[in-house]
Amino acid sequence: MLRSAILAAARNGTVKKVVAGAPISRSVVRRFVAGEYAEDAITATRALLGRGLQVSLDRLGEDTADEAHARATGEAYTALLEQLAENGLTPGAEVSVKLSAVGQLVDEKLALGVAQEICAAAGKADTTVTLDMEDHTTTDSTLGILRELRRDFPSTGAVLQSYLRRTEADCRDLAFAGSRVRLCKGAYAEPESVAFQTAEDVDRSYVRCINVLMSGAGYPMFATHDPRLVEIAGERAAWFGRPKDGWEYQMLYGIRPEEQLRLAAAGHTMRVYVPYGVEWFGYLMRRLAERPANVVFFLRALSSRK
Repeated sequence: MLRSAILAAARNGTVKKVVAGAPISRSVVRRFVAGEYAEDAITATRALLGRGLQVSLDRLGEDTADEAHARATGEAYTALLEQLAENGLTPGAEVSVKLSAVGQLVDEKLALGVAQEICAAAGKADTTVTLDMEDHTTTDSTLGILRELRRDFPSTGAVLQSYLRRTEADCRDLAFAGSRVRLCKGAYAEPESVAFQTAEDVDRSYVRCINVLMSGAGYPMFATHDPRLVEIAGERAAWFGRPKDGWEYQMLYGIRPEEQLRLAAAGHTMRVYVPYGVEWFGYLMRRLAERPANVVFFLRALSSRK
């Protein structure tokens, strides 16, 4: 119920105005967001790579409603990729792209064209692109665009969400050689007809998907902060004889940073998902919905005058 309420608040203009206008909000957001500008993203990336971590950068923004905005987003990603290469931060840093930010809801062909431009820029920068997954109404469209992109850019990564009932089957379809697949739990409010509703069922689905991806020929990327799932992924890697460079862990910027460093020090590939940009509100609300501890942290900070 708390999760649903938070996600509903994320779409409420009044709540957004109150939270965004609170003086403390910016300092709280810094825990989860690298900054508002590309230069902030570059600074955060350099620091993380210097600690032995890898990075996936997300320029915040979604649900683009016009072509001009979609193309501007694509140009911003292209410029970011050029900066990453110029600063010697690739291939350790890649980018994550929400297709709704590049026009998916306006015209799928527009989104595909802009995504192709981003993928081409990533190739020139010697790095990769991963397509973020959004709510279930976009899943088929996103996977369709992914298939088209992989014709020319086979390293383009997919994201699958274990809370969707279809995901185990999607994992089977995508667990082939050269296929990069990020598995996460999912952060949207979905109906019971398409998604598991309890944490236990979502976790069980996640473990089933781990098994499918680890037994396949692709490159799995396990995005989780759950200590049990982190441990299970490591155990399954050993069971299936996966070398440490044959899969990776992923975690969000600002969440369990000490665990991120521990995993990297143990020889695992540990990639940090680093968001940046001015459109941080929706992202922040999904992070709060995912972890009740984040709600407590945020409310304490919001009510503090210090």
